[in-house]
Amino acid sequence: MTLSALTRPWAAISWGFLDASAKREMRRKIVKAIALPGCQMPYASRELPMARGWGTGGLQVTLTLIRPESVVKVIDQGADDGVNAASIRRFLSRGSGARETWDTLEATIIQSRHRIPEERLRDDQVLVLQVPNPEPLRPVQPDMSVARQMHADADYGRLWLVLYEQMVRSGRILQGAAYPSLVNGRHVMTPSPIPRWDVPKLHMARHLTLLSAGREKRLFAVPPHTSLEPLVFSDVPYRVEDHAGLTCHRSDPKGVFMNEIPQDGGGSVFEASDSNLGIKAIRRAEGDPIEIGATWYQDGEFRA
Repeated sequence: MTLSALTRPWAAISWGFLDASAKREMRRKIVKAIALPGCQMPYASRELPMARGWGTGGLQVTLTLIRPESVVKVIDQGADDGVNAASIRRFLSRGSGARETWDTLEATIIQSRHRIPEERLRDDQVLVLQVPNPEPLRPVQPDMSVARQMHADADYGRLWLVLYEQMVRSGRILQGAAYPSLVNGRHVMTPSPIPRWDVPKLHMARHLTLLSAGREKRLFAVPPHTSLEPLVFSDVPYRVEDHAGLTCHRSDPKGVFMNEIPQDGGGSVFEASDSNLGIKAIRRAEGDPIEIGATWYQDGEFRA
């Protein structure tokens, strides 16, 4: 046995950018996160050619999972053409040889910031969510060592107290994005800064969801067919944003999550947050044979 037999020819960077050791660690932590739904797993976050806080956690998970035959979609606040989304998608494609796409139905890996696509995901797709703050207890317990002990004891009374105080003071729960949710009846997690609208999409879903925070060095998962229940009181039902009566001003979609766009003369118009859904609706209205998958919501009502 010689040293040259144990080494590979020099290359500028590893395939998929991350070195083999980093990928092995990420795979081990992903398996652990799947085995313990909602439980945060620490990992050694690597340096990437982008600043922390711009999706480095999700990017490391995607680089670990991606293959040359993968089809990757990256969205930022629902849009495929945002600067951050386009940069990450191009980086993934050039570093792995994977094909890029905007179509949710074509993608095998979907990396997203703050949104889940409106079209239902399949069991052969993986959703990777970028997470700026993975700790749901941080607003009530800034000491992370104490917060982790609270997770171990399933002590979430302070979160319930915060929701109760909002009800008493405002008559409703004010928590919007990153609504704390109980996974598999055990761990409370923050489902990334996705709006309330998207939280029910993770309950008993067919796809695997991986959530990763590169700056905080934590990842956690919601496996397929796993319960995810927002923290709500039994007599105060969980409510999503009321977009049932809204129609996209550019295309046909109605009753999906909308972005409000203020107008110069006052008032607002609404546009489908899932930009590719709107594009496909426009192309189909023009006569193109475009397939639009089944959506999670129908006229603002969630379809279980």
